[in-house]
Amino acid sequence: MTAGEIAGFLGQRQRLVRLATVDEGGRPRVVPAWYLPVDGALLVTPRSQSAWLAHLEGDPRVGAVVDEDALPYRKVVVSTDAEILHRPGADDAWRDVYRRLCLRYWDEDAVDTYLESTVHIRRALVSIPLRTGSPEVVTWRLPVAGEDPTGIWASRYGPVRPEPYRAR
Repeated sequence: MTAGEIAGFLGQRQRLVRLATVDEGGRPRVVPAWYLPVDGALLVTPRSQSAWLAHLEGDPRVGAVVDEDALPYRKVVVSTDAEILHRPGADDAWRDVYRRLCLRYWDEDAVDTYLESTVHIRRALVSIPLRTGSPEVVTWRLPVAGEDPTGIWASRYGPVRPEPYRAR
């Protein structure tokens, strides 16, 4: 996908990112999470007691995928190091960011009610960098109707027969 396609896809409301972290025993763990795309990164907000925050504190390596279950089956896959921007307890410094994140998933009235009822829950603010054009970020989608599949389908999968694979 192009940079514009990636930004448009990630900017759609109500998508989840699935984050893979490495636990203290070296095992991969995956969790779905809300995210906010900002300045070439996905921002996520684990609660202070979440296992995946502890994993990131011990090992910043993260795998992430945002995808869709309908044609053209777009996906953005990331393998990088996460950065903890704010540890739990500094929530007031970035509460506006958390509100913007929540607005991607709920309407304004529901968000305000949710924020009021959970203001006591401490969270961290974590950045997952999206270095598009680097080996850390891979994107994929099927061609859309009328589009030449050359350059869309990854060459490592072999030649494409255009007609059966076009998204409608």
